[in-house]
Parts: sequence; C-alpha cells; structure tokens
Amino acid sequence: MLPATGGRMTFLDVQNLSVSFSSQGFIDMLLKRQKTVSAVDGINLLIQKGEILCLVGESGCGKTTCGKAILGLVEYDGSVIREGKNIATFTKKEKKVLRTKMQIIFQDPYESLNPKHTIFDIVAEPLEIHYDLSEKEKEEKVIDALEDVGLRPASEFLYRYPHELSGGQRQRVVIAGALILDPEFIVADEPVSMLDVSIRAEILKLMLEFRGKKNLTYLFITHDLSLAWVISDRIAIMYLGKILEIGPSERVIKNPKNPYTKALISVIPIPDPHVAHEKILLRGEPPDPSHIPSGCRFHPRCPFAFDRCREEEPLLQDVEEGHLAACHLIGAIQ
Repeated sequence: MLPATGGRMTFLDVQNLSVSFSSQGFIDMLLKRQKTVSAVDGINLLIQKGEILCLVGESGCGKTTCGKAILGLVEYDGSVIREGKNIATFTKKEKKVLRTKMQIIFQDPYESLNPKHTIFDIVAEPLEIHYDLSEKEKEEKVIDALEDVGLRPASEFLYRYPHELSGGQRQRVVIAGALILDPEFIVADEPVSMLDVSIRAEILKLMLEFRGKKNLTYLFITHDLSLAWVISDRIAIMYLGKILEIGPSERVIKNPKNPYTKALISVIPIPDPHVAHEKILLRGEPPDPSHIPSGCRFHPRCPFAFDRCREEEPLLQDVEEGHLAACHLIGAIQ
C-alpha cells in the first residue's frame, strides 16, 4: 500500500488492481491458441481527496484501463476501497449512488458524444437516470452546466448536434455531462490530447477552476509528462501495467530515481538553446504485454540493466517521504 501525503484524507484506496484481456489474432485462431494480455498488473494507489494525481506513461501501458477499472467500467481483480468498503461488494443501489460521485471524461470528444442526440439530450441523460425531474428542472440544470463550462449563452447550444460544434466545444459538452451530477471524483482520460494547443489551455484552466469550486479529486491520465508537472500534486509513472515511480510532482521531476522516469524527463523540451540537455534515448519498443519480460519489465530497454534486473522484479521502495520507486539501482544512480 502506498502512503498518503500532504495531510489529505484518502478518497480511494486501490489495492492490487489487475486487469487481463484475452487476445486472439488470426494466426492464433488458426493454431487454436489463446493469448492473455496483462493490461494492469497489481497496482496499488492511494488517491487523496482534493488532489490531482497524474498517471503518466506511453500509449499501451495500461493507463486508461486502470482508470476504467477504478470506475468499474471493466472487470478487474483486486480491491477498490471507498470509505472502508470494497466497491465490488456494494449493492446495486449503492453502486448507483456511487456513480453520481465518480465520473469520467473520455479522451475523444468526437467519439464519446452520440451524433444522433442533441446537446440537451446528452447532458441531461445522467439526470434522467438518477433523478426524477420535470422537463423545466432538467433544462435549468443543463443550462447551468453548459454555462459553467463556458458555452454561453447555453440556449444557443441546447438543440445543436455534436457535428455542429468545434472540438473544444464538444469537450466542454463532455465535461458538462460529467459534472452535472456534482461528482467528487473525475477520471480525466487525456482530456486535451485531441485539441489544439490554444484550446487545451482553456480546458485545463476550466478543469483546475472546478477543482477549487466543486472540491473535485482528479485521476488525470496523460502521456505528456510536462503537462503532468504543471497541473498535478503527485505523479505516478506507469510502464507495461506497473507503476515504476510515484511521488510529489516536484520530487519526481527534479529527483527521478527510475531510469524510465529519467528517460521521459530527458526529452521534455527546454526553451533555452544555451542550456545543455542530454537526452536519454530508449532502444526498441515496449514489449508485447502478452509476453512480459522476466525480472524488471523495463530491462530490455534500460541502459543501466544488469543480471539482477533480468531475473528479479524490483518492488516499489521508499526514496524519501511519499516518494517511491522500483529499481535495483536506487542509491547507485544519482
């Protein structure tokens, strides 16, 4: 179990979370063999109330699957503890109430909105599922939600369809739909990666404002470590289904201990041509998650790997208070 930091209360305690999928390609079908892909492999996370925890890693490392599993959108092994109780043991009624407190913002606003529904229908749908409201009450809440996310006047957007909006406007609609139930926790799955740079800044500013106004807790999923550094309280570095390093953002960025974290940080652009900046270029591609390497799963690409790395998987260990890393070389690499 990972320690809480900063004196905050624990919102969710994720214990030994694992998600596996069966994978069968054309050749596998001919040979009648089944592959198992381990997308998330025994993750432990304490998500603290009111914080922004960024989950960072390359595409395919299991970030999105981890977020979906925490919300119960995919089947998983392990436990997600909320207020001392495993969510998996909740009754149907309890899960419905919990759904109002935990929401998700998907990466692609083009795919996450039903093109056949109006903006009013999309944003009002959670209200129809969870509450018995009149049409007037629903309209008032939808208008408030749209105006909160910057779609003003809301009356001009209510009966448009998603294809009539820009990418930034669509993502604002997605955020309005996630926030209309006044949740406490949001999984934000790369919410700005599909948007232009100028629009990204507006959406991020909006999300940060809501954190204060609505006392939101975020699990923010991204592949952009520089973005995580700017917006997060803590950063967790994920690779091939495992967390390799986690801690307060400043410590992880300025004093990284895992070679994978060091490599990610080394390629963050520095806007000063006079500053010497050595990049660590990793060799090869991430391994096939259906054939995870023995020992440290990063060792095939690690420039510092030695025999122990190939045989024994490192465990997360304390570097300093609240900062943990998994590497056999901790203490040797400075």
